[in-house]
Amino acid sequence: MIDLLYFAWVRERIGLPRERVETRAETVMDLIEELKAREDRYQAAFADLRALRVAVDQELADFTAPLSGVREVAFFPPMTGG
Repeated sequence: MIDLLYFAWVRERIGLPRERVETRAETVMDLIEELKAREDRYQAAFADLRALRVAVDQELADFTAPLSGVREVAFFPPMTGG
């Protein structure tokens, strides 16, 4: 089981702040594809990956990051700062 966390507009599109999923995905991208196949709301949230960042066990990662042993994946828009 992996905990998924959604922030900002990702959370708004999916309608949940978090959920726990069982997955056979080997990478973050595989997980995204599984989620997109579930419902239109996931399709909308993951439509443009250029506007999305991911953290795996609270470390910034890319979409090719492996999920073996991972407990948490977070999806959020790019951070802006000043």
